[in-house]
Amino acid sequence: MIDVRAAVYAGVAAGIVSTLAQIALWLIFSDAFPAILFRDARLTAAIVMGRGVLAPPTTFDLPVMLVATLVHFALSMLYGLILSWLMSRLATPLSTIVGAAFGLILYAANMYGFTVVFPWFEAARDWITLASHLVFGVVAAPVYKALSRRRGVHAHDAGG
Repeated sequence: MIDVRAAVYAGVAAGIVSTLAQIALWLIFSDAFPAILFRDARLTAAIVMGRGVLAPPTTFDLPVMLVATLVHFALSMLYGLILSWLMSRLATPLSTIVGAAFGLILYAANMYGFTVVFPWFEAARDWITLASHLVFGVVAAPVYKALSRRRGVHAHDAGG
């Protein structure tokens, strides 16, 4: 049994922290900011809005940013729920390691699996995107453990 509220909060927290990490890495290692942020927002918004939003220029567009943000947080909540379900069955005190593994799997699923349906995400395959997915898992797992423990949900927990 998972604590759904804790899982959703963990997904949102991880979505925020991983996005901030990605932006920080872009600022440090890329000269393409903010264009790369606007590009990634268009890639994400295109899941809902269609390929039409992928066309240049990669500039700020409020509807695109809003839809991309909604999609990002909906997926963050879903991924938080999935990770929480896995954590409740693994009974491990190593939540950060499990979270990192989940982040790697999430990167592979998003950047290689989902590109069958959304091929435009191939443009986002890079080490910064990989790092942000790792951050997602590393944040979501211990946040879920802490929140669920605080709320009294200890199903299959071995102290992690």
